[in-house]
Amino acid sequence: MRDDAALVLFSGGQDSATCLAWALDRFAHVETLGFDYGQRHRVELDCRAGFRDALPAIEPGWAARLGPDHTLRLDALGEVSDTALTRDAEIRMGAEGLPNTFVPGRNLVFLTFAAALAYRRGIKHIVGGMCETDYSGYPDCRDDTIKALQVALNLGMERRFVLETPLMWLSKGDTWRLAEQLGSAGLVAAVVEHTHSCYLGDRTNRHPWGFGCGTCPACELRAKGWQDFVAERL
Repeated sequence: MRDDAALVLFSGGQDSATCLAWALDRFAHVETLGFDYGQRHRVELDCRAGFRDALPAIEPGWAARLGPDHTLRLDALGEVSDTALTRDAEIRMGAEGLPNTFVPGRNLVFLTFAAALAYRRGIKHIVGGMCETDYSGYPDCRDDTIKALQVALNLGMERRFVLETPLMWLSKGDTWRLAEQLGSAGLVAAVVEHTHSCYLGDRTNRHPWGFGCGTCPACELRAKGWQDFVAERL
């Protein structure tokens, strides 16, 4: 397995885009992986190519490091999930205190398939944008969950994968700051223009922080982080 290579879970959103830049800054070879699971905001997948295409102009050295992109269809995940991300339903809090945008098992499934692909590609490091600082309360984003899954994957596949979560302890404002540290204003601009977070899939309304409805939980988190980020400059 290549210790100098990484596979990045790249949804097309702000967090995974920042993780992609983080990986390109550290590894000699970086591949990306997206999942089509019938998500309501599938437009995020369409944003991925534009962001990847923008990277060489931001940091020329990244061009040689950026490897193939992969997309896997996981229709079954959407079929078994009764959530606001996989159904045309109002976004609200559920009875158990979790938002109904929580797709049970999503990150567990994503990382398992990512590990299977990394196994075939000979890649040791798997990078994801999971975070339990500024997040929606999803239990599969917690650090304990990721650590436990790393143990299970390594035992079950007889490999020494490393699950990297560079955003785990960062606020959304910190994530914007990390993008600036990695690729200056060019990367921040690419995140604004070429990534998508809105749960409703809105690409018509343009805000200083990017495109989105502006009212769903994902937009609110992204906007709050942006406000924190720009407040330092006032």
